Amino acid sequence: MLAETTRGRRRARLVAPAVVALALLVSVGTAAASPQAPSGAPAALTDPGPPGDDFYTPPSPLPAGAPGDVIRARPAKAGPPTARRLADAWQVMYLSTDALGKPVAVTGIVLVPKKGDRAKAPIVGFGPGTSGPAFRCAPSRFIDQGAFYEQAGLNDMLAQGYAVAVTDYEGYHKDPETTYIVKSMGHSLTDAVRAAQRLPETGLSKDAKTVFRGYSQGGAAAVWAGQQQPAYAPELNLTGVVGGGVPSDLAAVGIGLEGAESFGFLLYSLLGMDNAYPELKLDSFLNDAGRTMFADFEKNACTLELLLDYAGKTVPDYTTTSPYGTTAWLDRVAENTPGTEPIEVPVLQYHSTADEIVAFGQHKELRDAYCRLGVQVTWKTWDGLSHITLIQRGGQDVLAFIADRFAGKPATPNC
Repeated sequence: MLAETTRGRRRARLVAPAVVALALLVSVGTAAASPQAPSGAPAALTDPGPPGDDFYTPPSPLPAGAPGDVIRARPAKAGPPTARRLADAWQVMYLSTDALGKPVAVTGIVLVPKKGDRAKAPIVGFGPGTSGPAFRCAPSRFIDQGAFYEQAGLNDMLAQGYAVAVTDYEGYHKDPETTYIVKSMGHSLTDAVRAAQRLPETGLSKDAKTVFRGYSQGGAAAVWAGQQQPAYAPELNLTGVVGGGVPSDLAAVGIGLEGAESFGFLLYSLLGMDNAYPELKLDSFLNDAGRTMFADFEKNACTLELLLDYAGKTVPDYTTTSPYGTTAWLDRVAENTPGTEPIEVPVLQYHSTADEIVAFGQHKELRDAYCRLGVQVTWKTWDGLSHITLIQRGGQDVLAFIADRFAGKPATPNC
């Protein structure tokens, strides 16, 4: 009974700030931008795909096409009422490339401001932060429901006249197989921008200036997209990359999460790597508790569950031996560590020294690696802010950086 009471008190301590912080981010985003007069509902699409949740089920076989080609799309809501006054929106499924270089269907959502000339609108490719492995957690679903915890950032960009292409990343469908925190996040983000440009209803230009932006998981997606762009999407008019709170070295981040209150993110990284690379065979390392846990985890866990339901746990609680003790897993971790190739456009990286989820030091090492490669890095740090708090606090610096890139102003790197 005492142990149950202690766990209950610890959960209450965690629930309150997490729920308040995430709720505040959504509510602030709802009120942040000035309402604009609606321009009318999005046009009906000729190929909206299956109704309801079946929209997210990829066709089998996949259609022929190139990365970024739209498979299907349907009108959606841009978020809460203020967001809906700012923008039209479409949920999309598009072709992309997985971590093994194979074609894959990915979903997302495209938001286009109601005001201004769409043919001249710049585009922000937005990588969401961790949403969780369950199908109900897909960012495009949360946005449509008005429950996306990064809505403030979306509204700020829409109010500036930017179109926003948001990726869900791979694997969000009724039988989810999300590939969390692997390098193909960059492909998913890049191809969300391509899909936004190729969806006729958006009216966006193929020559639109583009910035990749994200925080936490989204920050990793943004830097990967930036690294991959010259070879993967040379036609994009990329002008900048923004990566905040980036988990770049998965081993270093994992060490900090072992036994911590945010241990659920480490569990998710194990699942995501296994979904991306089937030869890793995560199941062969699990004990009975681990198999039971992961069966529920993939069906039901979103961000709050990651923060609350696995606090204080460790990898040995769920495994017979650690996957990270094998060459196969360590090789894949190394392969999924950015910083070995330059980003050819200006980059803003930022982090809190007090980050309790994504270790500060490993992101600074990524910054140093980019500086050695000659990348134009602007590096900004905060002291004393939690990982979640910095989502909002870093917003104005991010918006200023993006505005300068779209205006063609020279960067001011501080390597």
